[in-house]
Amino acid sequence: MRRARPEKLALLALLLSLASLLISLSTGSTDIPFVEVLSCLVNDDGSTHDRIIDQLRLPRTVSAFAVGGMLALAGALMQVLLRNPLGDPYVLGVSGGASSAVLAGMLLGIPAFWLSPVAFIGALASTLMVFSLARSRTDPGSTRLLLTGIIMAAGWSAIISLTLSLSPAMQLPGMLFWLMGDLSDALNPAPLLAVLAAGLAASLWLAPQLNVALYGLEQASLLGVNPMRLRMQLFFLASLLTAAAVAVAGAIGFVGLITPHLVRLLGATDQRQLLPLAALCGGSLLTLADTAARTMIAPMQLPVGVLTAVIGVPVFLLLLQREKNL
Repeated sequence: MRRARPEKLALLALLLSLASLLISLSTGSTDIPFVEVLSCLVNDDGSTHDRIIDQLRLPRTVSAFAVGGMLALAGALMQVLLRNPLGDPYVLGVSGGASSAVLAGMLLGIPAFWLSPVAFIGALASTLMVFSLARSRTDPGSTRLLLTGIIMAAGWSAIISLTLSLSPAMQLPGMLFWLMGDLSDALNPAPLLAVLAAGLAASLWLAPQLNVALYGLEQASLLGVNPMRLRMQLFFLASLLTAAAVAVAGAIGFVGLITPHLVRLLGATDQRQLLPLAALCGGSLLTLADTAARTMIAPMQLPVGVLTAVIGVPVFLLLLQREKNL
C-alpha cells in the first residue's frame, strides 16, 4: 500500500470528519440539504428543521464523534503498550469491565451522575487485572497479554449475562439496548469533548516516550524512559477514555482496533501524527455508523455496536491472519 505524506493524511482526516458530521446532520427521517444544515447551525430561526438540528441531531452527532475519538485513542495507546496491532479496549476486556460496573450500578439504582466514575473504576480494575495476570519472566512479549485480555473479556461477558438475568423485567430492554451500543440518550456532548481533548493532550505530551516504547519498555528504559510510570500513565489514560465512552454509549467494539491500525497502514507511524489522526478517523467512523444505525430501518433504530461489530469482526480476522504470516 502506498503511504501518504503526513500533511495529506491530516487534510484527508479533517475532510472525512467534516463530511461525516454533515452527513449525520443532514440524514434522518427528515432529510435536510447540506446548505440548510449550515444555515441552521449559523442562524437560529426557530423553524422545524432548526429544532431538529440544534436539539436532536447536533448533540447526538457530536457525542458520537467524541465517543469514536476516545475509543480510537484508547486503542492506539493500548497498541503501543502491547506493541501489537490487535490491542483494543473491547478485545482486552476493558470495555467489559466498564460495562459490568455500569450494569451493576443500574441494577443497584445508582444515580446516572455516578455511572461515569463507576465505569472508570471498572475499566481501571479490568486493565490492572489483565496486566497483573499477564506478567511473566519467560514470556515478555505481547502474546500472553493479548490472550489474558481475551479471557478476561469472556469472564466479563459471563458477569454481564448474570447481571442481566438478575435484572427486573422492566429494566432489561433498556439495559440490553444500551449494552449493544446506544447513542440515543447522548445529548450532552460537552463533557465528552472535554475528556477527549484532555486525553489527546496528555497522549501528545507522552508521544515522544511512546515512540521510544514501540521498541519495548525494557529498551526504552535504557533511553531514559521510566517504564513503570509510562505503563501506569497509559493504564490511566486508556481506562479514562474507555470508561467515558462506555458510560455514555455502552459497549461499542472494534473502533479502537480498526482505526489506529488503518491509520498506521496509511503511513502515520510517528505517535505525534498517529494519535490525533486516529481520534479524527475514529470519530468519523462512529458518526457514520450511528447515522446508518438510526436511518437504515427508520423509524426504528439499530444498536450502533452491532454495525461496528459487523465491520470489525472481518477486519480483526484479517489482522490475525496477517500476524500469523509475519
